[in-house]
Amino acid sequence: MQFGIFTVSDITTDPTTGRTPTEAERIQAVLAIARKAEEVGLDVFALGEHHNPPFFSSSPTTTLAYVAAQTSRLQLSTSTTLITTNDPVKIAEDYAMLQHLAGGRADLMLGRGNTGPVYPWFGQDIREGIPLAVENYALLRRLWTEDVVDWSGRFRTPLQGFTSTPRPLDGVPPFVWHGSIRSPQIAEQAAYYGDGFFSNHIFWPEEHTQRMVEFYRRRFEHHGHGSADQAIVGLGGQVFVRRNSQDAVREFRPYFDNAPVYGHGPSLEEFTRETPLTVGSPQQVIERTLGFREYVGDYQRQLFLVDHAGLPLKTVLEQLDLLGEEVVPVLRREFAALKPAHVPDAPTHASRVAARQTTPEEVSA
Repeated sequence: MQFGIFTVSDITTDPTTGRTPTEAERIQAVLAIARKAEEVGLDVFALGEHHNPPFFSSSPTTTLAYVAAQTSRLQLSTSTTLITTNDPVKIAEDYAMLQHLAGGRADLMLGRGNTGPVYPWFGQDIREGIPLAVENYALLRRLWTEDVVDWSGRFRTPLQGFTSTPRPLDGVPPFVWHGSIRSPQIAEQAAYYGDGFFSNHIFWPEEHTQRMVEFYRRRFEHHGHGSADQAIVGLGGQVFVRRNSQDAVREFRPYFDNAPVYGHGPSLEEFTRETPLTVGSPQQVIERTLGFREYVGDYQRQLFLVDHAGLPLKTVLEQLDLLGEEVVPVLRREFAALKPAHVPDAPTHASRVAARQTTPEEVSA
């Protein structure tokens, strides 16, 4: 099982100091966080895509390529690549290039995003969100798996004799996760192609996440990719950890109360009770995370959000030390002991190249 972190790249005022980092400071902080993730033994670093303040990450492939040059083992991913408003031709080219630069240590999570105005900014209609996601991904797969593509559709100009460059590394495209909080159509899309489904259940009660993942698993099996419990599932969530749970709650509360996505609504206690947000000791984070398996089954990737809401870099790096030293080693051991032998590990470039060498049919994009 893979453990890692994701960032949404927000630039948020620290409520305890009143200071807002500059874009340059925040960008450098995220690079330091990525390096630290590898240093403490985490597996994955994922970066979101946004095109509006207060976020900086408008070009995740640029940032991830830089991180690739400064790391040697870390799997690089996105915590959303906008399949609806990006041209699939550009996605095919950019992520194949990243795959080469990272030596195969790259995959991506496709999603529709959570900012409505982005659609007209890039010449699209938000009411076409689902059809855009379906059509654009169908084209993206062809661009990665066919050397020459003839294509026509509703949302972009036709292609005639087009070859996307560079071609995927070793002839195997980056693995794709389809990320969604609430859209069963996206879970169906992931299941249809045999791709991964990432449920970022950071804001939702377990019953909702359970329904979405169960639906994806059933459809994965229906489409002939394996049994339901062999489907590739990822989860997201936020943690704030200190050695003492009371210290964690006390320190995190002002950040929670003023966070753009949390603040001015349910209390911290209500939110931690009703959603996967975990604020407490390493043991509490371990127990809560192990509990996710009870309602989603065995899964392949767990990503934690640790840098949101204005948390200073020093605090984030301390969080990573605790995750790497006290939390993730226990989670690795416990999840491995529980996982049946027939449930696959998270796909990697090496494992997919090996599968292609032994299986003549196409490796899923």
